Amino acid sequence: MASVAKDIISKITLNDGVSMPLFGLGVWRATPGPGGQTEQAVEFALQKGYRMIDTAEMYENEADVGRELKKSGLKKEDVFIVTKLSENGYDRCKKIFKESLEKLDVPYIDLYLVHSPKSGKIIETYKAMLELKEQGLIRSVGVSNFGIPHLEGIKSNGLPVPSVNQIELHPWQQKPDIVKYCRDNDIAVMGYAPLVKGQRFDDETLCGIAKKNNKSPAQILIRWSLQHGFITIPKSVQSGRIEENMLVFDWSLNDEDMAILDNFPDKSCKPWNPCDIPWTG
Repeated sequence: MASVAKDIISKITLNDGVSMPLFGLGVWRATPGPGGQTEQAVEFALQKGYRMIDTAEMYENEADVGRELKKSGLKKEDVFIVTKLSENGYDRCKKIFKESLEKLDVPYIDLYLVHSPKSGKIIETYKAMLELKEQGLIRSVGVSNFGIPHLEGIKSNGLPVPSVNQIELHPWQQKPDIVKYCRDNDIAVMGYAPLVKGQRFDDETLCGIAKKNNKSPAQILIRWSLQHGFITIPKSVQSGRIEENMLVFDWSLNDEDMAILDNFPDKSCKPWNPCDIPWTG
């Protein structure tokens, strides 16, 4: 049974014993640089009680996250930091991880993910991450955009399954086969782009459910994700929306509304999605 967040600080215990928040802020495409969108968004989110930030090497804003974490006065152990390696390789992983650690200016990273299987070299990259974990520099090792063949590839090489698989999840992209596989194998499911990158806020059915519940379309999408027990990381750089996105814990969608959302079309991985890339090890 998946854990459903009861408040902004609700957590899940991963398969390696690490406790991870079920809700946080994503900073994909948030502009980097001093005083930029990333800094402002992270500062506001931390002030409002967010306790997980999801960034990546590819986003080029790890340093901004690190500056705001330090400025917040919060202890490192109180904020869960997720970042990702963009291109794979054993040596590259060790090099880029060190750079990410320095940019974030933290003693360790809570969750380090293989961002995608698209560049291959999954096993050697994963082994490098496990070594960094053994050194105490990473608390949990996970993956992102992995389909079942990629997850099976890790298992068949005698390696521990990832603690987390971060995949795109929302009513138009539900990936039920991957979600089931992860849950059957004790891999936590983390959903990115729960707001569909803002592309479906005018959907007639979604807007109808929002109006019925006196909520915004964004809140309906976030609540759908939370009720499915997904670790959820809505992205926004606007303070009003960052606050609105967290107001999803004192109400719930009824079974009828969930069923409607669960039966939206276009649920499978699209051809361009990394989940569909053949296993190359």
